[in-house]
Amino acid sequence: MPTVRFFAQAREAAGTGSAVIAGNTIAEVLDSAVSLYGNQFQAVLGMSKVWLNGEEVSREHAVTDKDEVAVLPPVSGGI
Repeated sequence: MPTVRFFAQAREAAGTGSAVIAGNTIAEVLDSAVSLYGNQFQAVLGMSKVWLNGEEVSREHAVTDKDEVAVLPPVSGGI
């Protein structure tokens, strides 16, 4: 099971910064996360980038126990 890291609004919606979530692909892991964390998390996920081990990949990409999936919502701010 890969480790999933949640950042910014995703962390707020999930109520945690990280979790170990079962799935064979990124899509399966994210579907399980939505089941765990609900509609607010699903809304944030819809506007987020998802990276695997520091690289953006498709949601059909396979994952292993050694992988880290990061959910990265857009950030605002600046000068």
